[in-house]
Amino acid sequence: MASDSGWTFPTGELMKGKKGLVMGVANANSIAWGIASQLAAQGAELAFTYLGESLERRVRPLAESVGAKLLIQADVTDDASMDAAFEQLEKEFGTIDFVVHSVAFANKDELKGSFIDNTSRDSFLLAMNISCFSFVDVARRASKIMPNGGSMITMTYLGSERAIPNYNTMGVAKAALEAATRYIARDLGPRGIRVNAISAGAMRTLSLAGISGGRGMIAQGRAMSAMKEDTSMEGVAGAALWLCSDLGLSTTGEVIHVDAGFHMMGLASDDEG
Repeated sequence: MASDSGWTFPTGELMKGKKGLVMGVANANSIAWGIASQLAAQGAELAFTYLGESLERRVRPLAESVGAKLLIQADVTDDASMDAAFEQLEKEFGTIDFVVHSVAFANKDELKGSFIDNTSRDSFLLAMNISCFSFVDVARRASKIMPNGGSMITMTYLGSERAIPNYNTMGVAKAALEAATRYIARDLGPRGIRVNAISAGAMRTLSLAGISGGRGMIAQGRAMSAMKEDTSMEGVAGAALWLCSDLGLSTTGEVIHVDAGFHMMGLASDDEG
């Protein structure tokens, strides 16, 4: 299956008969959309969330292109909105088998310069609420309609582990998200629900555009990676397919790096300067 952005995903039946929720599609370049396209190519039935009319206009045609009929308004900062969203999801789908959580936010003016000088209390709490607590909340709600077990994945970045210039508040929020992933995995493991995070390399998304110098992170990541290549959407989506499908059985509480080996490199070799 070819997506609107040109990614080509092999079709198959790994996800045939499975239903799930995808949160965080912003446009055709979103990592969440790349993952959704791969899951749909493998036979999954998808529901999508959106926030506000402007995002609905972007998400609806994408959802319809993979045969998805269920679009749900959901504000992760509002309990009443989330109550209504999951009531609608349960009404239409009954039970689900997987959740893709790709939701994050930090104020743009804090994604530059000094972390300690540019971070305010209110903005810090907002970033933690949307980028970390939302996954906790979604996991609690989604697990109630996953009686047969299943899989939950969220998206993170190396700025959770290393101090990346300008990533600042988002890096701290992603570190909390990764810790939350492990605690959620512990709690839901006895129910047969696997919970993992994918740490993707820098990619051309709206989120990256909001970080000062974000575009340069792609070139730096390529130059410093083990494979000397950009992180591919196909690779990230493939990792998500593995984790969401039965191929991912027995894997939980992990942070899977899909970044061409950028995360494990130390100093550049002598011939690289």
